[in-house]
Amino acid sequence: MKRTAITGLFIAAALLASPVFAADDLCATNLQKINDEMATAKATSESLDDTLEARLEKAKAAQASGDTKECIAITSKIISRMQKTEKGGY
Repeated sequence: MKRTAITGLFIAAALLASPVFAADDLCATNLQKINDEMATAKATSESLDDTLEARLEKAKAAQASGDTKECIAITSKIISRMQKTEKGGY
């Protein structure tokens, strides 16, 4: 009985902790994706580059401060804007 209870606690702890790690991974994954896109596909507009760079710095600052929600929000917007730019829309 004690083994089952202890095993259950470990499983519950792992399940509760996994979203935190997933969010941190999503932030890091988005940052890497942005860096890759910016390295391979040069933007045609200098102001677009400057805007993306400024937002990218904000996302990195949010990640450094531990605010993964803010980092994910910023990076998701950057990725969305980059995809719209690639398709020709702004």
